[in-house]
Amino acid sequence: MIKVETFPPHKCGGSHQEAHSLEAPKKASSHILVENGGRVTTAGLKSKHVHAKPRKRATFQPGTGRFAQPAKRTLVLGLVLVVATLVLYYPAIHHPFVNYDDDGYVTENVHVQAGLNWDTVEWAFTTYDQANWHPLTWLSHALDCQFFQLDPAGHHGTNLVLHALNAALLFWILLQATGFMGRSIMVAALFALHPVNVESVVWVAERKNLLSMLFFLLALGAYRWYAREPRPGRYSVVAFLFALGLMAKPQVITLPFVLLLWDYWPLRRMFATDQEPFSAIKAPDAIPARSFSQLLLEKLPLVALSAISAVITMKAQLVGGGFNPDVSLSARLANAIVSYARYVAKAFWPARLVPMYPHPGNSLPKWEVLSALLFLLMVTALVTAARRHRYLPVGWLWFLGTLIPMIGLVQVGKQAMADRYAYLPCIGLFLMICWGVADCVVASSQWLKGRRGEVKTASAEAAATSHLISTRPAQSEMPQGLKPIPKMATSGTAEAVPFQGRIYQIPFSRQPISAILLATVCAGVLLALTVVAHRQIDYWKDNVTLWSRTLQVTSGNYEAEEDLGEALQARGEQQEAMTHFYKAVAIRPSFAISHMNIGFYDQQHGQLPEAIEQYQIVIRATQSLPQQNSGIRASAFANLGHAYLDLGNLTQAQESLQAAVGLNPQKIGAWLDLGLARQKSKNFDGAIQSYSEGMKIQPTDVGYLLLARALEQTGRKDEAATATQRAKVLSRNFTEAQRVAERLLAQ
Repeated sequence: MIKVETFPPHKCGGSHQEAHSLEAPKKASSHILVENGGRVTTAGLKSKHVHAKPRKRATFQPGTGRFAQPAKRTLVLGLVLVVATLVLYYPAIHHPFVNYDDDGYVTENVHVQAGLNWDTVEWAFTTYDQANWHPLTWLSHALDCQFFQLDPAGHHGTNLVLHALNAALLFWILLQATGFMGRSIMVAALFALHPVNVESVVWVAERKNLLSMLFFLLALGAYRWYAREPRPGRYSVVAFLFALGLMAKPQVITLPFVLLLWDYWPLRRMFATDQEPFSAIKAPDAIPARSFSQLLLEKLPLVALSAISAVITMKAQLVGGGFNPDVSLSARLANAIVSYARYVAKAFWPARLVPMYPHPGNSLPKWEVLSALLFLLMVTALVTAARRHRYLPVGWLWFLGTLIPMIGLVQVGKQAMADRYAYLPCIGLFLMICWGVADCVVASSQWLKGRRGEVKTASAEAAATSHLISTRPAQSEMPQGLKPIPKMATSGTAEAVPFQGRIYQIPFSRQPISAILLATVCAGVLLALTVVAHRQIDYWKDNVTLWSRTLQVTSGNYEAEEDLGEALQARGEQQEAMTHFYKAVAIRPSFAISHMNIGFYDQQHGQLPEAIEQYQIVIRATQSLPQQNSGIRASAFANLGHAYLDLGNLTQAQESLQAAVGLNPQKIGAWLDLGLARQKSKNFDGAIQSYSEGMKIQPTDVGYLLLARALEQTGRKDEAATATQRAKVLSRNFTEAQRVAERLLAQ
């Protein structure tokens, strides 16, 4: 049964008739099927009746299926998406922390490990640690430490939940904005299961990626709410969510640009009178259109937030040593062009994914740069030619635009590109793929069926879609003299075919072969991506496996050699680790971290002259940017001073240790060594000052015993007794602490 409501005269221009119910005749000139729980019927539709009677709107009686209602289907699809994401990434719960940035963000960060307290909040909003200003990310890690301490399972679990939430949000936002349930769930599924996003989820340090994406998507969803009824209060919500995203990671700085694209499609606030295929018609909720200049002015407050974030980020990178001055502008431009093409390639063929792709510098062959540039220009030209399909320029510009902050025009770090940088941009490619493939399948199906003049049975079926795609007949394909009408269903029932004033939808059991085939192909693609993603997740199960895999698929990767060496060192495999440290410095002789590790190994094994030579290489390699390299320089000076102290060269030891505490006043070991060097040089007052500074940072039993001895040597026996008493309070084995202090003074 189809309940048909007639339009009153003021709506359709015909005579007033009462609403009534009709049962479709058993014989008809065309057969149109009904979906979304409606019963399958046939309807006789002849153009002469259209002119003779008022235009009618069909509404469907609900079907008997459990998930017939769109809201239920949306909920079920969303739950399936979340569950699939959680199941795929569940093995990551058992992974350890990665020895690449996880130490700086969690395992060796005393502020984060302190949990959520006022001191941590104050530090989070004022620090440029890790060459970034992202206070919400710091607070998120601190909250994890509050609940899970240093158990990596809890930290990984938070990442997993955030990614699943982002996938569900993406599905909901696309569905609300476009009305296409099938295409929206496919985009969200690609985002959730694609192997290129594994790095962002299983790497604890990339919490900032997930958190910033969460606020980006919330701001995007809130923007549609604002656009429907523009008000200052609603705009403030969008701006607030955007600010939160920037405080998680400034990669979302391009949100104002994305919102302009969103105005063009799917919201259609921009150039709303342009002709486009009927399948791309806006969602049913009317959104007021505005001129291009008005839309630009509307984004200015958000652009101001982006500008502020950019200034803060540049300062943080400068202070934290994030900038890489070794790469010329020409090399950066060439790498950016090639990287754009490689990101597209990895979206379509996600193979050889690793956490570090070494920057090629000036070694990129010209043919590769020109080929990548030609590819980008060709895609841009094709998208421009097919701009009547609005999702194509929106998806392509989304991809190109959101990658700009991470593409390397301003080189930060040593990488040429990174999978984590594709977390946001690849959504644009997924939009192009899902909407484009759906429309191509429908168009080809209609062409093959030979639909001409009026709607025939087979072509009506081909024009409909499965749960993965949805479309409507284009204007040129409707019967002559009629125009396609706007969609009358809600956004949750978008898979509809409107024709001659009625909406018809097709159940999956009666779908055309092309739609069923496409559904099968899409399921196969998602399954294949899931298998590859599962394998990629497995590479992150431990640091040795991760960096061994990285070295298998890359060349000249000194960062991977260093990290594999550190992973082997943590296992106690010192000799194997040294092999990789030496390989790293062979690839890049000025690589300071590997020289530090080699020097430390030599120092541990009593090879002090060799260790001193390695530390001096570190100091020379980092002297051009002393502020940016203050951390490693402080460690090099501290280790160098300790080596000189062991050799009895007290003058050189004091100079090196003084430089160390000047670069990092929180380095307690350097303060204690400086106190020893001064005490052995009979500079007791200087020794007392050095020990006292060290005890302010971290009180220890040995430190207080050394301080007590220096106080005794200056005749300050009462203060010496107090220091000794503090040592007893702190010590678990006071006798052993006394032996250590005596040994240090006797060397």
